[in-house]
Amino acid sequence: MLTPPRTVVRRDGGLYALERALQRRGFRQVAGADEAGRGACAGPLVAAAAILPEGRRGEIDELADSKLLTPAARERVYHEVVARALAYAVVIIPAEEVDARGLHVCNLAAMRRALASLATRPDYVLTDGFGVDGLDVPGLAVWKGDRVAACVAAASVLAKVTRDRIMVDLDGRFPGYGFAEHKGYITAEHSAALRELGPCREHRFSYVNVAAASGRDGRPPRARRPVGRAEPALFGRPDEPMEHSGAPGGTVGVALGEQPRPPASVGEDVVMKGGVR
Repeated sequence: MLTPPRTVVRRDGGLYALERALQRRGFRQVAGADEAGRGACAGPLVAAAAILPEGRRGEIDELADSKLLTPAARERVYHEVVARALAYAVVIIPAEEVDARGLHVCNLAAMRRALASLATRPDYVLTDGFGVDGLDVPGLAVWKGDRVAACVAAASVLAKVTRDRIMVDLDGRFPGYGFAEHKGYITAEHSAALRELGPCREHRFSYVNVAAASGRDGRPPRARRPVGRAEPALFGRPDEPMEHSGAPGGTVGVALGEQPRPPASVGEDVVMKGGVR
């Protein structure tokens, strides 16, 4: 039996080479998924998925790994992705759920939810760094995928911009921590604020530095988060619905230009409201 020829993707083929190679093999709708906020000790974890059109319609000026772009460039690329994508989705996991379920579990579940919520069903999935199981389509985990595949880079920009906007909002709700500057990541200024003010409800109490600052570092990770804190909630009432972004094929966990709404559970048997399986 003859085996099909291998698909060769050149290293110098550019950001769109991997997707184009897959499309030539019959995988027309290639989705990319990525996250933002894994390394932060405060704020939500945000995952996104995106499918870009084939050919030149899917080529976006300045598109790159979100970490390599300036904030202004990320905003420009974000709007281009929203305008051009065949489908996109964003899922937000609050810090409390990261504490309760664990970072890696939440990360996988959030990317799975984002991919399941795409209005266009992908033929193939590319993820950044590690694979996501439980999908009903073939996929590939790509090392530094946000620098190799355009759809993954697009997802990284969606996730990063969404999360940065949330952190700027949190800076006004919880002044003194500098969330608008460091976006919840560990910096000297953030560590000093933690020592002086102690953690707020948007910190991840399962993280060692936050647990130590709270005086609860001797407890098991999932028992560290205090119960019944009275600070203002980021995501509003638990019964408020998710919102569509208003763009065709796009689903987001926060309505653009509005206050963030509560994210849906990322349990295995729950589909994000407004999403399409």
